[in-house]
Amino acid sequence: MKLNNLKPAVGSTHSSRRIGRGPGSGLGGTSTRGHKGAKARSGYSRKIGFEGGQMPLQRRLPKFGFKNINRVEYQAVNLSTLQALADKGITTIGLAELKENRVIKGGELVKILANGTLTAKVDVTANAFSAAAEVAIQNAGGTVTKL
Repeated sequence: MKLNNLKPAVGSTHSSRRIGRGPGSGLGGTSTRGHKGAKARSGYSRKIGFEGGQMPLQRRLPKFGFKNINRVEYQAVNLSTLQALADKGITTIGLAELKENRVIKGGELVKILANGTLTAKVDVTANAFSAAAEVAIQNAGGTVTKL
């Protein structure tokens, strides 16, 4: 077997239709484009969202709301979660400890919220704290460190 005598398997290939090569081919005349209309013309390309002149969906639906491009997304962690970690024996809680215990995924900004109660003394390091959470941690005897 050599490169010059390789052939594809029988039936695996077929010649493409030769459109617009006269009436004898059976594919002349309108060349499979039908009669008249935008799709029959040369230079036609379908526009995204075009619905044949009907008002397109993206223009029929009402627009509302506002997307702030400067929004900072935080992963919320509650005081009850910190208490659960403290019950396990973890006293210094940072992003690494939260990730190890599968409270957060990697690379997220963390904000501590004051949902639940905290009785254990813990040292917490996070990107942001709610005012109530900060007070609750300090009242329990812990410390707060913002990254």
